[in-house]
Amino acid sequence: MVGHTSMACSKPFFDDMRSRSGVDPPQTEESTEIPELVNDPLQTVVKPNGTVTSSVRELLECPVCLNAMYPPIHQCSNGHTLCSDCKPRVHDRCPTCWHELGNIRCLALEKVAASLELPCKYQGFGCIGIYPYYSKLKHESQCVFRPYNCPYAGSECSVVGDIRYLVAHLKDDHKVDMHSGCTFNHRYVKSNPQEVENATWMLTVFSCFGQYFCLHFEAFQLGMAPVYIAFLRFMGDDNEAKNYTYSLEVGGNGRKMTWQGVPRSIRESHRKVRDSFDGLIIQRNMALFFSGGDRKELKLRVTGRIWKEQ
Repeated sequence: MVGHTSMACSKPFFDDMRSRSGVDPPQTEESTEIPELVNDPLQTVVKPNGTVTSSVRELLECPVCLNAMYPPIHQCSNGHTLCSDCKPRVHDRCPTCWHELGNIRCLALEKVAASLELPCKYQGFGCIGIYPYYSKLKHESQCVFRPYNCPYAGSECSVVGDIRYLVAHLKDDHKVDMHSGCTFNHRYVKSNPQEVENATWMLTVFSCFGQYFCLHFEAFQLGMAPVYIAFLRFMGDDNEAKNYTYSLEVGGNGRKMTWQGVPRSIRESHRKVRDSFDGLIIQRNMALFFSGGDRKELKLRVTGRIWKEQ
């Protein structure tokens, strides 16, 4: 089980970089041809290349943000380099010698970078691929081993990890209710239903079909109107989430509302799913009608089930 970790991108980004032998010098100084790389999310074959020296790692590190540099790489008249994102931040002045930067590109360093191969930064989570320098970032944005953010919505939680770790984290640290089974029946009670602004009331985790699902129920403001929303998220990637369907039902006083949908992956933030209204939405007046009584206390029973599409 992999623990949570910070995904900061600085000097460790270059650890264990590998270099191809026999780098061809650039033919001209006008341009550097960077070959178009195939968008392949699968791991490439690991090649037995030599380790790049620390001096090359330093050359490819922006002195301002300390991140890896990608074309266009800028340099001053003295040869000091920095990335294109940081150039406007230093007001076109070299951060090393303070000479004016102008529009000089370091074509030689761009060519050297094009010859490098690096391991995915998520190798600690299981990715064993080695990728060309200029396609590494694109791979990492799609890597199936990249960790997930904690799906808990009651607070801003910065914990990341694999699914097994996050399930334990939700249970132990957030005290989330855990249930087994593909059907559910939950009752939500609120003594003061007027307090609805961004109120996250409940997160429940279900173990079903060998996977984990998060059931969210909360109140929030939709324009000037307070509403309640319930929706399901899948603890995994979107391509797996599409294999499942769920239904939700709420009612009372002889009326009911139903919703059927596909769970959204926890790759998408809780706020993004909520703000897209992809779930069972209940206006407050209707919710109080379902609750019965004097309409001063919210009592909602939400039932549902999860099934797997064939």
